[in-house]
Amino acid sequence: MNTELLLQQLFPHQLNYQIEGYVIKGNAQTDAGPVRILGTVNAAPINQQIAMELAGEILELVQQNQQTPVVFIVDTQGQDLSRADELLCLNRTFAHLASCVDLLRRSGHANLAIIFGQAVSGGFLSYGLMANEVYALSDSQVKVMDLNAMARVTKIPVEKLKELSQSSAIFAPGAENFYKMGAINAIWPDLETDWVSQALLNQQQHLETYLTDQRRVAGQQRQGRMLCNTIIEKVVRS
Repeated sequence: MNTELLLQQLFPHQLNYQIEGYVIKGNAQTDAGPVRILGTVNAAPINQQIAMELAGEILELVQQNQQTPVVFIVDTQGQDLSRADELLCLNRTFAHLASCVDLLRRSGHANLAIIFGQAVSGGFLSYGLMANEVYALSDSQVKVMDLNAMARVTKIPVEKLKELSQSSAIFAPGAENFYKMGAINAIWPDLETDWVSQALLNQQQHLETYLTDQRRVAGQQRQGRMLCNTIIEKVVRS
């Protein structure tokens, strides 16, 4: 997937960015005003360093108090599986990064995530899935884990998981299934230069509505999460 070509299609005006390692940082001009571009490329295995770098960029942006919109670029194979990162409590670092994105949201920054390539597990959740809205390119790969890995973890035969995945989006990888569950707002088959601007402008007009997560509602409406709301209501009443 050609990151440069995709960025030029999405941001045809005053696009400036740099890629260092797996991290992308940049700026562009849109109809919604100047935007900050931040995220990962080349199927990044997100480690302590990358997570803390992204978190630092977000905190610096919030500190400027200009409510600059942010577009998160998502292309990650998930968390780095090194023993060193696990011993350094990568899970807590991911929680910190997710908290920074939440602070960005609550500080009045319109924001969205675009999945360019892969969006896997904790690497996706820690910043991409935390955005106000998530969009995926049609050929992107979105999953928590593949069915073979899920079978090893759950001890459920992979044949049974394949059967379940035909009727339940929860058991199936893929952007379409994450759309059904409400995690993805839309899948973009072709890129239009005004899509990012339109999404950000709409957010800027209704920012308060994004402070309450409505994805479980969308998941029920799309028949991807049929029991979620019922269970939550029972827990709240208990």
